[in-house]
Amino acid sequence: MRLFTIGYGGRKPSDFVSVLNDHGIKLVVDVRGRPDRAHLGSFAKAKTPDKGIQKLLASGGIDYVSIPELGNPFYHEDDWVEHYQQLFAKHGKRQIPHLLKLKKRFALMCAEKYVKDCHRQFIATELEHRGCTVVHIE
Repeated sequence: MRLFTIGYGGRKPSDFVSVLNDHGIKLVVDVRGRPDRAHLGSFAKAKTPDKGIQKLLASGGIDYVSIPELGNPFYHEDDWVEHYQQLFAKHGKRQIPHLLKLKKRFALMCAEKYVKDCHRQFIATELEHRGCTVVHIE
C-alpha cells in the first residue's frame, strides 16, 4: 500500500487541491484533533459538507474523513513529541487497522506543512512498520 501525508500550512486552498490531484489522491484523512478549529475557514471541518474542507476537497473530486482520535492535543507544548508518542502508543495505534482497510489512495492531512513539525510523522512511521510505503508531500 502506498499512501501520502500532507500539511495545508502556507498553501492556498486551490493549490492544496491541485497538489492532491497531481498525486492522484482520492481521499483525505484528517488527523487533526479539532478540525473544526482551523485558522483558515477553507480548511475547517464544517457541520455540513457544502462548506469548509469538505466543500474544498469535493471541488477536486476528493473524499474526506476525519479521525480526531489521531490528533495531537499537545501541539502547543514544547515537549509535544514525547507526549504525543506516549498517547499514540497507548491509544492511537488502535486506529491504524482502519487506515489499512481504506481502498482509495489517501493522504493523512494536518496543518503543518512540513512533516518534521507534525505528529503525522508518527502515524506514517507506524504505517511503514506495517508494510506501507509513505510519501510526504511538502
